[in-house]
Amino acid sequence: MNRWIDRACRAVENLVALMLAVMVVLVFGNVVLRYGFNSGITLSEEVSRWLFIWMTFLGALVALHERAHLGVDMVVGRLPPTGKKLCLLLSQLLMLYMLWLLLQGSIVQTRINWDVEAPVTGLSMAIVYSVGIVFAVGGGLLLLIDIGRLLTGRLREDELVAVQESEEAAALAQVLGHAQASQAGQNPHHPEGRP
Repeated sequence: MNRWIDRACRAVENLVALMLAVMVVLVFGNVVLRYGFNSGITLSEEVSRWLFIWMTFLGALVALHERAHLGVDMVVGRLPPTGKKLCLLLSQLLMLYMLWLLLQGSIVQTRINWDVEAPVTGLSMAIVYSVGIVFAVGGGLLLLIDIGRLLTGRLREDELVAVQESEEAAALAQVLGHAQASQAGQNPHHPEGRP
Protein backbone atom coordinates (compact mmCIF):
# COMPACT_ATOMS: atom_id res chain seq x y z
CA MET A 1 0.00 0.00 0.00
CA ASN A 2 2.73 2.47 0.97
CA ARG A 3 4.75 1.77 -2.15
CA TRP A 4 1.66 2.51 -4.21
CA ILE A 5 1.20 5.79 -2.35
CA ASP A 6 4.87 6.69 -2.83
CA ARG A 7 4.58 5.99 -6.56
CA ALA A 8 1.38 8.02 -6.79
CA CYS A 9 3.08 10.95 -5.04
CA ARG A 10 6.05 10.73 -7.43
CA ALA A 11 3.60 10.79 -10.34
CA VAL A 12 1.87 13.84 -8.85
CA GLU A 13 5.26 15.53 -8.39
CA ASN A 14 6.05 14.89 -12.06
CA LEU A 15 2.64 16.25 -13.06
CA VAL A 16 3.26 19.39 -10.99
CA ALA A 17 6.66 19.83 -12.66
CA LEU A 18 5.02 19.46 -16.08
CA MET A 19 2.37 22.02 -15.14
CA LEU A 20 5.08 24.44 -14.04
CA ALA A 21 6.97 23.95 -17.30
CA VAL A 22 3.83 24.60 -19.35
CA MET A 23 3.09 27.71 -17.27
CA VAL A 24 6.60 29.07 -17.82
CA VAL A 25 6.43 28.45 -21.57
CA LEU A 26 2.98 30.04 -21.86
CA VAL A 27 3.76 33.12 -19.78
CA PHE A 28 7.26 33.68 -21.17
CA GLY A 29 6.08 33.06 -24.72
CA ASN A 30 3.20 35.45 -24.24
CA VAL A 31 5.51 38.19 -22.91
CA VAL A 32 7.95 37.76 -25.80
CA LEU A 33 5.16 37.76 -28.37
CA ARG A 34 3.40 40.73 -26.80
CA TYR A 35 6.44 43.00 -26.49
CA GLY A 36 8.51 41.69 -29.37
CA PHE A 37 5.89 41.05 -32.05
CA ASN A 38 2.82 42.95 -30.81
CA SER A 39 0.74 39.77 -30.62
CA GLY A 40 0.21 37.10 -27.99
CA ILE A 41 -1.18 33.75 -27.00
CA THR A 42 -4.84 34.36 -26.29
CA LEU A 43 -5.37 31.57 -23.79
CA SER A 44 -2.04 31.99 -22.00
CA GLU A 45 -3.32 33.87 -18.95
CA GLU A 46 -6.38 31.70 -18.40
CA VAL A 47 -4.60 28.37 -18.79
CA SER A 48 -1.67 29.56 -16.65
CA ARG A 49 -4.07 30.61 -13.89
CA TRP A 50 -5.82 27.22 -13.97
CA LEU A 51 -2.50 25.37 -13.96
CA PHE A 52 -1.32 27.44 -11.00
CA ILE A 53 -4.44 26.55 -9.01
CA TRP A 54 -4.08 22.84 -9.76
CA MET A 55 -0.33 22.96 -9.11
CA THR A 56 -0.88 24.52 -5.67
CA PHE A 57 -3.41 21.93 -4.52
CA LEU A 58 -1.47 18.96 -5.92
CA GLY A 59 1.75 20.27 -4.38
CA ALA A 60 -0.02 20.55 -1.03
CA LEU A 61 -1.00 16.87 -1.33
CA VAL A 62 2.61 15.86 -1.86
CA ALA A 63 3.70 18.07 1.06
CA LEU A 64 1.07 16.40 3.26
CA HIS A 65 2.44 12.98 2.34
CA GLU A 66 6.05 14.04 2.99
CA ARG A 67 5.16 15.94 6.19
CA ALA A 68 6.71 19.04 4.66
CA HIS A 69 4.10 21.60 5.70
CA LEU A 70 5.52 24.29 7.93
CA GLY A 71 4.20 24.69 11.44
CA VAL A 72 5.17 25.30 15.03
CA ASP A 73 6.21 22.12 16.80
CA MET A 74 7.78 23.75 19.86
CA VAL A 75 5.29 22.26 22.34
CA VAL A 76 4.55 18.97 20.59
CA GLY A 77 8.25 18.26 20.03
CA ARG A 78 8.85 18.32 23.80
CA LEU A 79 6.04 15.91 24.69
CA PRO A 80 6.61 12.23 25.48
CA PRO A 81 5.64 9.73 22.74
CA THR A 82 2.13 9.24 24.17
CA GLY A 83 1.49 12.99 24.14
CA LYS A 84 2.82 13.25 20.59
CA LYS A 85 0.50 10.44 19.52
CA LEU A 86 -2.53 12.13 21.07
CA CYS A 87 -1.67 15.48 19.47
CA LEU A 88 -1.10 13.83 16.10
CA LEU A 89 -4.42 11.97 16.32
CA LEU A 90 -6.25 15.16 17.27
CA SER A 91 -4.62 17.16 14.47
CA GLN A 92 -5.32 14.43 11.89
CA LEU A 93 -8.98 14.26 12.94
CA LEU A 94 -9.31 18.06 12.73
CA MET A 95 -7.74 18.04 9.28
CA LEU A 96 -10.12 15.28 8.20
CA TYR A 97 -13.03 17.45 9.30
CA MET A 98 -11.64 20.44 7.36
CA LEU A 99 -11.19 18.25 4.28
CA TRP A 100 -14.79 17.07 4.64
CA LEU A 101 -15.95 20.70 4.63
CA LEU A 102 -13.74 21.43 1.61
CA LEU A 103 -15.14 18.39 -0.19
CA GLN A 104 -18.73 19.47 0.41
CA GLY A 105 -18.06 23.02 -0.75
CA SER A 106 -16.09 21.90 -3.79
CA ILE A 107 -18.84 19.53 -4.88
CA VAL A 108 -21.39 22.35 -4.63
CA GLN A 109 -19.16 24.79 -6.54
CA THR A 110 -18.35 22.21 -9.21
CA ARG A 111 -22.06 21.56 -9.77
CA ILE A 112 -22.88 25.28 -9.87
CA ASN A 113 -20.12 25.99 -12.41
CA TRP A 114 -20.63 22.88 -14.55
CA ASP A 115 -22.34 24.81 -17.35
CA VAL A 116 -20.36 28.03 -16.91
CA GLU A 117 -17.80 28.43 -19.68
CA ALA A 118 -14.45 30.14 -19.29
CA PRO A 119 -14.29 33.32 -21.38
CA VAL A 120 -11.26 32.41 -23.52
CA THR A 121 -10.98 28.61 -23.71
CA GLY A 122 -14.70 27.88 -23.50
CA LEU A 123 -13.99 25.01 -21.11
CA SER A 124 -16.22 24.36 -18.11
CA MET A 125 -15.28 26.29 -14.98
CA ALA A 126 -16.01 23.08 -13.08
CA ILE A 127 -12.44 22.06 -14.00
CA VAL A 128 -11.12 24.75 -11.66
CA TYR A 129 -13.44 23.93 -8.77
CA SER A 130 -12.97 20.17 -9.04
CA VAL A 131 -9.41 20.52 -7.74
CA GLY A 132 -10.92 20.88 -4.27
CA ILE A 133 -12.56 17.48 -4.69
CA VAL A 134 -9.28 15.90 -5.78
CA PHE A 135 -7.40 17.49 -2.88
CA ALA A 136 -10.03 16.58 -0.27
CA VAL A 137 -10.23 12.94 -1.38
CA GLY A 138 -6.46 12.51 -1.73
CA GLY A 139 -5.70 14.29 1.53
CA GLY A 140 -8.41 12.35 3.33
CA LEU A 141 -6.95 9.05 2.16
CA LEU A 142 -3.46 10.06 3.28
CA LEU A 143 -4.76 11.12 6.69
CA LEU A 144 -6.80 7.93 7.14
CA ILE A 145 -3.76 5.82 6.31
CA ASP A 146 -1.68 7.79 8.84
CA ILE A 147 -4.38 7.41 11.49
CA GLY A 148 -4.47 3.67 10.80
CA ARG A 149 -0.69 3.43 11.12
CA LEU A 150 -0.82 5.48 14.33
CA LEU A 151 -3.52 3.32 15.93
CA THR A 152 -1.77 0.06 14.97
CA GLY A 153 1.61 1.28 16.23
CA ARG A 154 3.33 1.26 12.83
CA LEU A 155 4.19 4.97 12.90
CA ARG A 156 7.83 5.67 13.78
CA GLU A 157 8.59 8.17 16.54
CA ASP A 158 10.10 10.66 14.07
CA GLU A 159 6.76 10.65 12.21
CA LEU A 160 4.75 11.70 15.27
CA VAL A 161 5.29 15.42 14.59
CA ALA A 162 3.40 16.15 11.38
CA VAL A 163 4.98 19.55 10.61
CA GLN A 164 8.43 21.07 10.28
CA GLU A 165 9.55 24.18 12.15
CA SER A 166 11.36 25.55 9.10
CA GLU A 167 12.23 24.62 5.54
CA GLU A 168 15.82 24.02 6.63
CA ALA A 169 14.68 21.61 9.35
CA ALA A 170 12.51 19.76 6.83
CA ALA A 171 15.39 19.42 4.37
CA LEU A 172 17.78 18.33 7.13
CA ALA A 173 15.31 15.75 8.46
CA GLN A 174 14.85 14.32 4.97
CA VAL A 175 18.62 14.07 4.37
CA LEU A 176 19.21 12.48 7.78
CA GLY A 177 16.37 10.02 7.24
CA HIS A 178 17.80 8.95 3.88
CA ALA A 179 21.32 8.66 5.34
CA GLN A 180 20.19 6.57 8.31
CA ALA A 181 18.06 4.32 6.12
CA SER A 182 20.84 3.78 3.58
CA GLN A 183 23.30 2.91 6.36
CA ALA A 184 20.85 0.32 7.66
CA GLY A 185 20.15 -0.95 4.13
CA GLN A 186 16.52 0.16 4.32
CA ASN A 187 14.20 2.03 2.00
CA PRO A 188 13.68 5.54 3.49
CA HIS A 189 10.30 5.89 1.75
CA HIS A 190 8.85 2.68 3.18
CA PRO A 191 7.37 3.14 6.68
CA GLU A 192 8.76 -0.16 7.91
CA GLY A 193 12.09 0.40 6.17
CA ARG A 194 11.76 -2.56 3.86
CA PRO A 195 13.72 -2.43 0.58
